[in-house]
Amino acid sequence: ILEHPAAGYRKIFETVEELNEPIPAKVTGVLPSWLGGSLLRMGPGLFEVGGEPLHHLFDGQAIIHKFDLKNGQVTYYRKFIKTDAYVRAMTENRVVITEFGTAAYADPCKNIFSRFFTYFRGIEVTDNCLVNIYPIGEDFYAVTETNYITKVDPDSLETLKKVDLCKYISVNGVTAHPHTEADGTVYNIGNCFGKNMSLAYNIVRIPPAQKDKSDPVEKSQVVVQLPSSERLKPSYVHSFGMTENHFVFVEQPVKINLLKFLSAWGLRGATYMDCFESNESMGTWFHLATKDPAGYLSSHKFRTSAFNLFHHINTYEDQGFIVVDLCTWKGHDFVYNYLYLSNLRQEWEAVKEAAMRAPQPEVRRYVLPLDIHREEQGKNLVSLPYTTATAVLHSDGTIWLEPEVLFSGPRQAFEFPQINYSRCCGKKYSFAYGLGLNHFIPDRIVKLNVNTKETWVWQEEECYPSEPLFVPTPGATDEDDGVLLSIVVKPGADRPGFLLVLDAMKLTEIARAEVDTIIPVTLHGTYKP
Repeated sequence: ILEHPAAGYRKIFETVEELNEPIPAKVTGVLPSWLGGSLLRMGPGLFEVGGEPLHHLFDGQAIIHKFDLKNGQVTYYRKFIKTDAYVRAMTENRVVITEFGTAAYADPCKNIFSRFFTYFRGIEVTDNCLVNIYPIGEDFYAVTETNYITKVDPDSLETLKKVDLCKYISVNGVTAHPHTEADGTVYNIGNCFGKNMSLAYNIVRIPPAQKDKSDPVEKSQVVVQLPSSERLKPSYVHSFGMTENHFVFVEQPVKINLLKFLSAWGLRGATYMDCFESNESMGTWFHLATKDPAGYLSSHKFRTSAFNLFHHINTYEDQGFIVVDLCTWKGHDFVYNYLYLSNLRQEWEAVKEAAMRAPQPEVRRYVLPLDIHREEQGKNLVSLPYTTATAVLHSDGTIWLEPEVLFSGPRQAFEFPQINYSRCCGKKYSFAYGLGLNHFIPDRIVKLNVNTKETWVWQEEECYPSEPLFVPTPGATDEDDGVLLSIVVKPGADRPGFLLVLDAMKLTEIARAEVDTIIPVTLHGTYKP
């Protein structure tokens, strides 16, 4: 395991300027001739406003990065997304809209009356779309986890328009991790406050590109509603699972206290982070719904011990079971508590010490039986030959799940998982690719064989990579025949930012395209052929 005494990782949490035009990259190695397209990545790019710091990893203002690959040549370009949060911060030189972990303060020049009215106008929700970018129909949207998504031009990186999903569907926000089917249909999940303040989780369907050129977002529909285990406290939801016939929603013990949320904006200096709490007794619940026709399977009550969940790896059906592979963090303590920038920018020894107290990461496989019969109490219902995961029916009708551990290392996370999505999403698969976090610092790329648990690692001294995206070789027959694309930062180098192209089979370097600029941390993104 690499140590990072020089703390070069601090550079990925520093403000950068946008570029006026794309800059050429210096390519070493040979790019595959078929690899032509754009790697689009989202992340924070501005970490302070008006001399005041933004506090959390998810507060920095959204910047979009693009590496263009064409005929063996590579260029790099980036632009800030002109969100309301960004434009108003630039105009007023202060944080105007409250971010995930940074409060907006009232304008000191305004008097008590206008402050009073601001309070009654209600919550101004951020549109800072720093988390991901994905296609809907013919368009590309940069997103966070609120009800606002931002349409961007994937070529010029211009900001086109802000879209409020609440206008079309009953959700308070949707995740930054939708599922997309081969025909372009998009599914997502979000919390919603229903009648008499009751809570639920809605799965939403956005149709593919329309023949009449109308906007698919306007034709969004809620397809199924899943109940919340607590009336006023929805669980935090970051992603969900989808197979050919089912949706899987994992309800975790990290909760949003709605009453706190609704009152927080009246309190000076409250943030989204202040509204999270842990339910120390519920553990984790798995919910199942059928896809077509959509319906909640209320008779299937799956339970297991407490963990935080951000990323599903893949979910598939096999012989009457649903296999759910997850990147988990053990316990109910919220992982985001450890992602304040002041933590991530510490000296290496202090970073390590803080990570010791945080929940421990583990890649797990859970197996959910679809057929449940009352007489089978007390015995393991999982009969798949290749897994040690178990499911045991209790007398109260709940089924207790125990996982198979696919990857585990002390404070070494396999996170930001990716698969050969077009081929394997919702289907049986063998390989997952991830970003290796070493005490929360990203310092390697990992390939995991989920069947044999074998791992491959790419790592280089003083290098900080990002989520690896898999691009399949055209006409490939093997699942892992393709390349991985990752943006890597090497702070001390002449050209400190580069696009790394790895052979996905062997995890060996094929090429890199280096640019003369630092690139801050990116969270998620997409490859546009």
